[in-house]
Amino acid sequence: MTIKQVRLSQQAKDQLSRLKAKTGIRNWNILCRWALSYSLAEKTIPTDIPLVTDSNLEMSWYTFGGDYYEIYMALVKAWCLNMNLPTDDDTVAKYFRLNLERGIAHLCGTGFIKSIDDLLYLAVKK
Repeated sequence: MTIKQVRLSQQAKDQLSRLKAKTGIRNWNILCRWALSYSLAEKTIPTDIPLVTDSNLEMSWYTFGGDYYEIYMALVKAWCLNMNLPTDDDTVAKYFRLNLERGIAHLCGTGFIKSIDDLLYLAVKK
C-alpha cells in the first residue's frame, strides 16, 4: 500500500465544493474518483509542481476508493507504466496526487460541468 491518506489543497477543496453544488453529488470521494479517472485518461503527464495540502479535506485511501480501492491503485500504476515512469511507492503516490489535483481543476475549469449529466457525457465521450 502506497497511499494511506488523501489530503487536498484548499484550491481543490473549493473547486470540489463548486462541483458538488453543480452536480448534486454529496460525497467528496465520489467526485475525487471522477477527477482521478478524468485526469488518467489524458495523454500527458501532469505538471510536476509541489502540492500544498492545506485544506481540512482528508480521507483515508479506503474511503477514497471504496470497494474498488485496489482497482484505483492498479489504474495509477498502469498509468505510470504507460507514461514510462517507475512504479515504486513514492512515484505512484506522487502521480496519484498530481493526477487527482489536475482532474479536479480540469472538471471545475471547463465550465462544461453544470450537472451530473455533464459528468456522464464525459464518461461516454472519451
